[in-house]
Amino acid sequence: MPTESRRASRRRKGLPTWRLIRYADDFVILVHGPQGDTPALRAEIAAVLTPSGLRLSEAKTQVVHMADGFDFLGFRIQWRRKRGSDQWYVYTFIADRPIRSLKAKIRALTRRSSQMELGYVLTRLNQVMHGWATYFRHAVAKGVFCMLENFAWRRVVRMLQTRHRWNWTDVRRRFTTPRGSGGRSRRARSRCVRSRRSRSPGIATEATRSPAPWPLDHA
Repeated sequence: MPTESRRASRRRKGLPTWRLIRYADDFVILVHGPQGDTPALRAEIAAVLTPSGLRLSEAKTQVVHMADGFDFLGFRIQWRRKRGSDQWYVYTFIADRPIRSLKAKIRALTRRSSQMELGYVLTRLNQVMHGWATYFRHAVAKGVFCMLENFAWRRVVRMLQTRHRWNWTDVRRRFTTPRGSGGRSRRARSRCVRSRRSRSPGIATEATRSPAPWPLDHA
């Protein structure tokens, strides 16, 4: 299905269509048509790959409906109804695996027994989290960014508490603005996660009310 005109022609005839999205050896095939057309296409793909010495990974290949969603390149892509309306859109979220991976890196840098210099720890945290946030800046990720910011801040504070034997009174005295000229007390923490598009609603492509396509996901 190399062109949109060919896909439109097949849809007018009531025939299923498909579209390939590929990055390196990972690809997704979106099928517009009945669910029964997807297994047939899967068998055809396996036949095409066999002469090249390649095969589909049974563990990583799955057939799902867009309403159930699928993971691709770290993103969670899912067909959902927009809140408060009858419009359906394809939304891009952050998958669970990249979040777990980033939290593991933050834990490794902020172990309570760590003796690494604080300046180095903060620099590495900002490098890792800024690069991660830049990659996922187009996803619907405002809540995830806020959660990770709070997670990193608490990990750093607990590391400093153990290192300097501080209690929460010491932390508040060092990291909050005194009451007075500044008004109400607020936490003066360094924001490690910053992205100009962190508050963006993400990429949403409007879809029709007909059944969503069935993607064949190969990771």
